Amino acid sequence: MNKTVKRILKALMLISLATIFSCVSSRVDANGENPRALSRNLIGTGKKTPKQLYKFFMKNNRKADKKKVKRLASYYVQEANAEGINSDVAFVQMCHETGFLRFGNLVTEDMNNFCGLGSMDAEHKGETFETELLGVRAHIQHLQAYATTEDVPLRQELVDPRYNWVHKTKLVDDIFGLTKTWATDPDYGNKLDALMRRLE
Repeated sequence: MNKTVKRILKALMLISLATIFSCVSSRVDANGENPRALSRNLIGTGKKTPKQLYKFFMKNNRKADKKKVKRLASYYVQEANAEGINSDVAFVQMCHETGFLRFGNLVTEDMNNFCGLGSMDAEHKGETFETELLGVRAHIQHLQAYATTEDVPLRQELVDPRYNWVHKTKLVDDIFGLTKTWATDPDYGNKLDALMRRLE
């Protein structure tokens, strides 16, 4: 076999492998949906476990406090489930808002504010919560306020100081609706979507 034939065979083999792997990654179920796809809706149940959320986070910030990330992943699933909020979306939003717990803007780590709640400028740096759990709960409650009407009550005691203000002014179905409502960034929903795709 000469070199040209060997090269052609090698190229064909690589193309075949690429085709096989692309088919595997784009498999669909009986309903024509990708079972790996995650919902972008605010209301719903997240698919990822705390362990999977933890692994995703650590791939993006290997220097983070592992115990803290594990706690937060558990809190997000627990608190989101309690209020009927999609934990995958909430966790990804926390990652975006905090720069994977690197912070660096107005909100600082000691504030236990994982979603930039109330953060506007130097005079309004944002809300502070006593514990990580309460900070996560406030985040989930704020998402619940955006995603529901006033006749849908919270299941846990209110800790989000801005909850009632939002409930009277916003109604959002998915991450794309958070653009220019939650955040002024015109690309906010797309940035969250990009993180959701990485989580998938």
